[in-house]
Amino acid sequence: MKILLVDDHAIFREGLKRILLEEFDGAVFGEAGNATEALERIWKGKWDIILLDIAMHGRTGLDVLKEIRRSSSMVPVLILSAHPEEQYAVRVLKAGASGYLTKESAPQEVANAVRKLLSGGKYISGGVAEHLAAEIQSPQTDPHTALSNREYQVMLMIAAGKVPKEIGSELYLSTKTISTYRSRILEKLNLRNNAEIMRYVMDRKLASF
Repeated sequence: MKILLVDDHAIFREGLKRILLEEFDGAVFGEAGNATEALERIWKGKWDIILLDIAMHGRTGLDVLKEIRRSSSMVPVLILSAHPEEQYAVRVLKAGASGYLTKESAPQEVANAVRKLLSGGKYISGGVAEHLAAEIQSPQTDPHTALSNREYQVMLMIAAGKVPKEIGSELYLSTKTISTYRSRILEKLNLRNNAEIMRYVMDRKLASF
């Protein structure tokens, strides 16, 4: 079995390998520390499952997921993220992920999720299931659903109090580009400033402060 681990923290990747080797004896691992490395490995090799982080410097895990699904590849992708479920879970599942777990999940839950995906299933927590059920019963009409994945990410970073220069540094984008994203966010959400972005995010519990 071949497992690709995509995360920009080598220590975290090493921890994942140890957890999974206890459950899947003989598993072979590939590693990538950013989106570019990940896509190179994905196109050059055949993987049984991909464990993917969202928040990496430069292009994000969501960008990688989008490229995978655009290629019509059906390889299961399990998102492992530091972000709370309410921030990204439903969004990444709609984008084609097969499962979502936070990095705070217990090792056994990670192993269970991998096993479920390898058998052709999906893996979500009870909290995510509730979010999905709520959307089915009452379709989400909040303006932020119209944001692109990058705009959504920038919105959360602005709401966390980060300035354009800081955001640009983390995402490997220019300050001008971040300002452009900010303008689009304000327009799409019909907001006037960063304070209103923060209030919007807090009111909808899109982030934890």
